[in-house]
Amino acid sequence: MTGLATYSLVDGISVITMDDGKANAMSLAMQEALNAALDEAERANVPVVLTGRSGILSAGFDLKTLMASGQPAIDMLNGGLELAIRLLSFPTPVTIACGGHAIAMGVFLMQCGDYRIGVQGEFKYVANEVAIGMAMPLSTIEILRQRITPAALNRSVLLAEVFTPSNAVETGFVDRVVSNEAELMPAALEFAKTTVGLNAAAHAASKKRLRAGVIDAIRLGLEKDLAGWQKQFL
Repeated sequence: MTGLATYSLVDGISVITMDDGKANAMSLAMQEALNAALDEAERANVPVVLTGRSGILSAGFDLKTLMASGQPAIDMLNGGLELAIRLLSFPTPVTIACGGHAIAMGVFLMQCGDYRIGVQGEFKYVANEVAIGMAMPLSTIEILRQRITPAALNRSVLLAEVFTPSNAVETGFVDRVVSNEAELMPAALEFAKTTVGLNAAAHAASKKRLRAGVIDAIRLGLEKDLAGWQKQFL
């Protein structure tokens, strides 16, 4: 496991922290580190809190890799969606603690937690693909569809609207907003501890039932997205 994503066990909760010192880009290296940390969490078999660095969860994929094109770009895009699917189907409860911005792949990952907490402030939650000249991938539409409200989905996908902590609960981007960053991790750990009392087998089975159709739709979309990415980047 690299320093890009660190794992620790805190009061019986698996805490995974992303920190690349910048925007927490979903690079291939970050994905590898996250998957290694999730492996640790799966072995521990306890609830998970996934968080980022101060001011940001993630600003999305690594632009240098995308600009360089080739197979690494495809692998990075595909890996990000596979990571999203892993979080959606993770066997123990996953809380996302977002201490700031969540942009592009960052906002998609945020929608894959079972419970999501944000921080009040001038922060952006945005799927900015259309604003930067990209058609929204089919797979990521399905990730958004399963959590945010229909009206917000249309505005997010078609208009690249920037949502904020002030309207994030009502639009479905997060479940709770705390007043400041100092409250974020205590709130996330407190919530995660409440899920320890759940029947673990029932949680995992119910999650599988609830999200089976969503994951099928994401995978179907990803298959079509991959074909497009191969034409674009190879």
